[in-house]
Amino acid sequence: MKIIAFGIREDEQVAVDVWMTKHPEVQVHTTSELLTPQTAKMAEGYDVVNILQAGIPVGEETLSQLHDLGINILTLRNVGTDDLDFDVLKKYQFSVSNVPRYSPNAIAEHAMIQMSRLFRHMKQMDIKVYNHNLAWAPTIGREVRKQTIGIVGTGNIGRVAIQIAQGFGAKVIAYDKFHNPEIEAAGLYVDTLDELFEQADGISLHVPGLPENHHMIDENAIAKMRDKVVIVNAGRGNLVDTDAVISGLDQGKIDGFAMDTYEDEGGLFNVDWTGKEFPDQRVANLITRDNVIVSPHTAFYTWTASEEMVEQSLDAGLAYTQGQVPEQAVKF
Repeated sequence: MKIIAFGIREDEQVAVDVWMTKHPEVQVHTTSELLTPQTAKMAEGYDVVNILQAGIPVGEETLSQLHDLGINILTLRNVGTDDLDFDVLKKYQFSVSNVPRYSPNAIAEHAMIQMSRLFRHMKQMDIKVYNHNLAWAPTIGREVRKQTIGIVGTGNIGRVAIQIAQGFGAKVIAYDKFHNPEIEAAGLYVDTLDELFEQADGISLHVPGLPENHHMIDENAIAKMRDKVVIVNAGRGNLVDTDAVISGLDQGKIDGFAMDTYEDEGGLFNVDWTGKEFPDQRVANLITRDNVIVSPHTAFYTWTASEEMVEQSLDAGLAYTQGQVPEQAVKF
């Protein structure tokens, strides 16, 4: 059995090598190239295609080539399926898996760390110190334990974020269309998203980028929020209307914004732009602000998460070739 894994990073290669020692009967070929119409031919002779696309779509031109090569198994090393065209996947009878539960702590920790840094105005302080300005004022912060933290989405990641926020001593409120029994029993849910917007000093987003969630943070939502609200998006880029957030920052309504995902991040994030013309003026604008923290979709980027993503995706590919349906199978 042979697997080709596209878009493999150096840190992932370590996990691939470990997996191969456990499965000597499987050949795994890796490439740093992403799966595109131009690189799809590299999959000839393989049984499974394994990918992490980072915002690069997988459409009919690519999938038809894989189909013609006799490949109908596609395994993702990440949770998001935004890059896939499911109508075409159905047309060519593909089996697909993702990694829905890889180290939720990685993303939740990142989100809560960034939120606490925003409350303490740490980017401003870092800039001052870098310039040898060691004066305290006016960079005075807020204690997290004195804030109401609103968690949008109480899946695996959201629930860990709640635990971390509670560890600070903060009051936590949550919203999700689908209630978790433990969160329900703890009395943390509010009835509507508007209620969360109205009550929260800090808001962290942990819901999928489904069409119904598109731009849930827009001009109208921001208008309902408390003055000096802090917003963290380590969920999906399309959850936030970036122009509306920039306007909220300009008006002083938003006191701080941490952006780990961006609605137009494909081809922008995970690229070294040093010494090159930066192609996105909205992100360039945000990077320069001392109350905005931009990270290029790295909330997940820990050794633990990387290992789990590789291992689970390769396990799923092996299961499919053995006629089994892996627990990570995507139903569509």
